[in-house]
Amino acid sequence: MRDREPIRDISTIRGALNKWILPVIGDLPLSQVHNGTVKAVVDRMKQFRSAVGGTLSPRTIGLYVSLVGRVVASLKNRETGEPIYNRKWDSTFMDLPILVHKAQRRPSLKADAITQLVNGSEGDEQSLYVLLAAAGLRVSEALALETRQFINAGRTIEIRQQVDRQKPRIVSYLKTDAAYRDVDLHPDVAEFLQRFMGRKNGLLFATANGTPHLHNNIEERWLTARLRKMGLDEPGMGWHAFRRFRKTWLRGKRCQEDINIFWMGHKPMTMSEIYSRLFDELDMRLAEAEAVGYGFRLPPNGCLIPMIPKNEAQIVREVAV
Repeated sequence: MRDREPIRDISTIRGALNKWILPVIGDLPLSQVHNGTVKAVVDRMKQFRSAVGGTLSPRTIGLYVSLVGRVVASLKNRETGEPIYNRKWDSTFMDLPILVHKAQRRPSLKADAITQLVNGSEGDEQSLYVLLAAAGLRVSEALALETRQFINAGRTIEIRQQVDRQKPRIVSYLKTDAAYRDVDLHPDVAEFLQRFMGRKNGLLFATANGTPHLHNNIEERWLTARLRKMGLDEPGMGWHAFRRFRKTWLRGKRCQEDINIFWMGHKPMTMSEIYSRLFDELDMRLAEAEAVGYGFRLPPNGCLIPMIPKNEAQIVREVAV
């Protein structure tokens, strides 16, 4: 097990190697892997992208090519730790497609669309839409939530785990270190989710077998199907569109930036953000969550599951812990 920069999820790396890289240069010794040979890998990915209408984005192609560089650099002199084949990679020579940020597929849902999604669904599907839009969680984090992770009378969610990308299992690692965080909810959203939880104990969103959902499976069946009917489906319009909505809403409402960054699980970048400890101020966070709101309309009658009395709900949470 690596102590520095451990590789936690190798499925994407293995897939890229097997599909794009190894078929072209997999038989070459590392000494012969250079800009010229890697250009053949780039050309293959670009040809596929052109043939199917842009399935592989410039960013994806760049990421896959960087894997080649990492593999070449991994062979090091045991005494000095220096790479044996020290390459200077040249994007121009390889003709890597240019990444234009404005052209990236980053669609976001609007408030009216989220209201329509929420009011047109029910049960697990409806509550998942509410949670993603009002809390800005990654879908892998939301699908791994258990009742014990709701604290402060349901106003705060502890994000400590996620669902594996490939298997219906919960893993304790998250996308980044900053993703280990607490996310605070508006009182109306907290009450709605408490009604949904009812007497549940354990996973909020579970299959009939009691396992967590895989987000790809329910995206097509739930979200994409509804977006098509609404005429809003487009490339990139998936679960992450809820997260973009939440980030946009927080910025528009002038949410305290340090709290905004903390809730979204983003890494602090400036010294002011690193020095600030606003995320330790629970009362301030809860007040901010109530002040900024959530930007869409909840169902008029709330969740159909009866609300548990507060004292009984507290007992359920304590038992779950």
